[in-house]
Amino acid sequence: MRYINVIALFGAFSFIHASPQDIDFGLVDETPDPTYTIDDSATAQTVTYNPVAVAASIVADINSGDLPAHAKLMKRTNGTCTSKPLGAGPVPVPDTAPNFASDPDFAAAASAAPTPSGYTNTFTNLNASSNAYGYMGFTTLSSYDSNACAAKCNAITDCIAINIFFERDATLDVGPACPNPPSTTNIKCVFWGGPVSASNANNYGYTDNQFQVLIAGSNGYVSTTVAPVTGYTGPDCLGNAAINAPLDCNGTVDTYLGAKIFTAGPFDPSLCAAACSATSAYNLRHPPATGSPKTCQFYNT
Repeated sequence: MRYINVIALFGAFSFIHASPQDIDFGLVDETPDPTYTIDDSATAQTVTYNPVAVAASIVADINSGDLPAHAKLMKRTNGTCTSKPLGAGPVPVPDTAPNFASDPDFAAAASAAPTPSGYTNTFTNLNASSNAYGYMGFTTLSSYDSNACAAKCNAITDCIAINIFFERDATLDVGPACPNPPSTTNIKCVFWGGPVSASNANNYGYTDNQFQVLIAGSNGYVSTTVAPVTGYTGPDCLGNAAINAPLDCNGTVDTYLGAKIFTAGPFDPSLCAAACSATSAYNLRHPPATGSPKTCQFYNT
């Protein structure tokens, strides 16, 4: 699947050679998709994100041009039939996949869930979970509680979106000796470093041997708070448009400095700030033979 690539566009107030500002979609397509590993046997998973370390690697990338390494998505092929933790959600009677998908209790819980303070609701009561940008882990809840899910996201650095849903899971580690065991219902709260939307809620579950993993009552919420970045003013919300860097003070030379693509970790404007500042520092250390060094004065992500 094609994930979002986070793009930073840089501008300067100095004399530089003119260059086109259109997004290089060929470069985007050639950039590897970020992947992630979900531990299906666990009741919670934490993806650690260290913005200081990542920013340092971005600064190094200014000189090397290297892209970060990507984790491989691991999929279990065989199970041992050992018991798995039971979820807190109800199990429909009879215990079948169609009954789970159409259970009115799941729909009622999702429809009645409040939108957490500081968040906006992006979708309600879908039968699919999100495949968004910047997977940051998940936890299982004891009840369908959107406020509790948001509170956990708020405690995670750069978590900006949540997806809460009921998931039909097996009570045993499914394998050839137990191809379709009884189900349990987990209430999952998944954390994302990028926005969740109806368009990226496209994980409808899967079939493991004869057991069907399904999603129900799936709600998405995105934080409305964007943290300021030290050394820069803003942020300014531009909606569905990107900046074209202005001409210089004489109105003759394009001040566009280029773009950088980030594909790993959450949506983090401070990475763009690190790249912008590093570009200025590098150019000041390596001034041109004539004219002034090109310095980065703003970025658009």
